[in-house]
Amino acid sequence: MFDRYEGGDYAILVHMDLPAEVDREDLSELQLLADSAGVKTLGVVTAARSSPSPKYFVGSGKAEEIAELVKETQASIVIFNHALSPTQERNLEKICQCRVLDRTGLILDIFAQRARTHEGKLQVELAQLRHISTRLVRGWTHLERQKGGIGLRGPGETQLETDRRLLRARIDSIEKRLDKVRRQREQGRRARSRAEVATVSLVGYTNAGKSTLFNRITSAEVYVRDQLFATLDPTMRRVELPNVGAMILADTVGFVSHLPHRLVEAFRATLEEAANATLLLHVVDAAAENRLHLIEEVQSVLEEIGAADLPQLLVYNKLDLLADAEPRIDRDDQGVPRAVWLSAATGAGCELLVEAIAERLGEQMVSGAVVIPPQHARLRAQLFEGNAVQEENYRDNGDIELQILLPRSELQRLMAPFRDVGNPPRWLPENPDAEPKPEDWEID
Repeated sequence: MFDRYEGGDYAILVHMDLPAEVDREDLSELQLLADSAGVKTLGVVTAARSSPSPKYFVGSGKAEEIAELVKETQASIVIFNHALSPTQERNLEKICQCRVLDRTGLILDIFAQRARTHEGKLQVELAQLRHISTRLVRGWTHLERQKGGIGLRGPGETQLETDRRLLRARIDSIEKRLDKVRRQREQGRRARSRAEVATVSLVGYTNAGKSTLFNRITSAEVYVRDQLFATLDPTMRRVELPNVGAMILADTVGFVSHLPHRLVEAFRATLEEAANATLLLHVVDAAAENRLHLIEEVQSVLEEIGAADLPQLLVYNKLDLLADAEPRIDRDDQGVPRAVWLSAATGAGCELLVEAIAERLGEQMVSGAVVIPPQHARLRAQLFEGNAVQEENYRDNGDIELQILLPRSELQRLMAPFRDVGNPPRWLPENPDAEPKPEDWEID
């Protein structure tokens, strides 16, 4: 018989070096995760093996060492910097006589603490239920099959079977509610698409400074703290850009190495905001020694959610932590901005980021003058409705002259009904006496 032990705030951290690159984790990141979860670290145990042990993940001798350290320090939880199987967790709990948590369970706990919105709480609960569904046995191994007799006859299930059935019902219920949220988000994206409002999503490794940058650009008051996964629930704000117009800036959850697949599945509705963005702002901690590795980790998550091929603008943040570094824009061979160096904390270089975003989004914008005859005033109303008019003047013959700025595709859509009509709307030609032609609306 073995009962589950209650977790606490004092932990022993365990990290094992494995030769396979795909299995390697960062010990310093585990310590940051533990701090973010509110855990006080009493000790760190490291080991090295060619491959994990099927029974304890670490060797039996190292497992005994961990158990002794738990006894000496009175730690209430052991946290592994790796993914453990249910059997390994159960065996380690038996020998350590305390709660054992793996990397996935720790991240799930942090997410549970950070969730604020109803959607965020549902997503965390879904991920947690999927995670513990394979671990129920350790909490119920001492329970026998339900008793028979008068007043005690049951369905013949063990307590474990009953719990699994209830779990499946709860998971199905949450998935249905999240599907509804997903459809609502899709409706919002379609509405923004019809209005030709660009969506720019902040993505990047956790604690790279995305929320600080979001607050700096939008003057919002999103929760900011120097810890991993400070932001969990997505936040969106409308921002006006010079020479481009309105855009929607979205602050999303940060990524981490080997982001648990259950979290990617549960947070699909949230991550779709990044997957459907017009432009991704990939925020990088410029002061991090392993920033190239962090960029690769973010790219791997973007591939998993189908966003790897979207246009990206690298944003190297925390420039204030680098000596003799100045804000700047890096451009490619065609002069297109590809990276911006700035400090969201001090605001240095943020105006360069706005300039770079405007350039990248402005690639698909059309600016110029249009002349609209009075009989086609409906076009004037549509341009005003789309917030595309910058200036309006009336000519002596009643024609309306508008200075406009709008996406090329939107202009072509609005002009399609007027191509074959007499005296159509037209671009203002360089020669005012020139005969207007329908092809004047073929935007190069």
